[in-house]
Amino acid sequence: MTQLPARYDHVGSFLRPAYLLEARERKARGELSAAGLREVEDRAIAEIVRFQEEVGLKSITDGEFRRTYFHIDFLDQLGGVKTDIPVTFIKPDGSQELAPPVIKVVDKVTHARDIQRADFEYLRQCLKPGSTPKVTIPSPTMLHFRGGRAGISRQAYPELDPDFYDDVARAYGQELHALHAAGCRYVQMDDTNLAYLCDPRMREAARQRGDDPNELPRRYAAFINKVVAHKPADMLLAMHLCRGNFKSTFAASGDYEPVAEALLSEMDIDAYFLEYDDDRSGDFRPLRFLRKGKTVVLGLVTTKFGQMESKDDLKRRIDEAARYAPLEQLALSPQCGFSSTVHGNNIAVEDQRSKLRLVIETANEVWGTA
Repeated sequence: MTQLPARYDHVGSFLRPAYLLEARERKARGELSAAGLREVEDRAIAEIVRFQEEVGLKSITDGEFRRTYFHIDFLDQLGGVKTDIPVTFIKPDGSQELAPPVIKVVDKVTHARDIQRADFEYLRQCLKPGSTPKVTIPSPTMLHFRGGRAGISRQAYPELDPDFYDDVARAYGQELHALHAAGCRYVQMDDTNLAYLCDPRMREAARQRGDDPNELPRRYAAFINKVVAHKPADMLLAMHLCRGNFKSTFAASGDYEPVAEALLSEMDIDAYFLEYDDDRSGDFRPLRFLRKGKTVVLGLVTTKFGQMESKDDLKRRIDEAARYAPLEQLALSPQCGFSSTVHGNNIAVEDQRSKLRLVIETANEVWGTA
């Protein structure tokens, strides 16, 4: 399977129920064992699976209910990787800001263990026939972009190319094969870095770290292609580009033009989830680089706020996108998950249902239900 299960999809995460958040706090205080927490997670995942199926989704995730952060929980389980949990600090104006996590490569990167297999196996057993289980994992570019060369051990990797990129790609390939052996055919990689490279401030920060922001998109496309070279042939591999989603905030702005050619013409993945929920993402002209056989999932419905978009506006924007990429190569989704971290977005639980129904109904009216 290299085609999406439907013309509508979602990015993966959902607001955690209160009883799951309480259980995580009890675990942190030493009042609940890891096994006890997993039992609570199992209950919550079974419920969010039923929610997704009832609302009409074809691809189903576990809501990322076993994670605190969309990326750290996965990356920290790779051999040779060390991550520090982000901390919230108070800015001079009294507002809160989350310091970005520190992700360091301290040794050779290896696939030390199967990371998502057990979680996938539980998800799969919760599904009704006809549903497609989807696993979300962070993009391997996370291991480079946040720290650049300084964040990767020179002792382990005197030169990054090719050894570092090859080792990471091999580790990711082994994870994909472990998932494939368990029956997984759909994996989505979540990537903030290519979206950040659309932002002038982020581009300058990369330059200050010693990287060329004009060269990085092509380097990352080649990096992802190394992962693709390891993946099982019948596995759908997608990528979601995110400009930040912590508690309904954002970290970057800028249209896709600086990365579009590398992303849509040079990268060998099957589908791209692109955020297009507001003006920060620019227009649809970058879609002109989309290759045949690939799909762009337009993230036109925001998960940051509860205010509902109108079907007419969504259809108008889909028509605009179809000026630059064939309509049959487009699909529709929310712009991001509803809870990229355990903290969740500033949106009501029931708004998740309304937003997803809007996506599904609009997609069916545009592309048909077949």
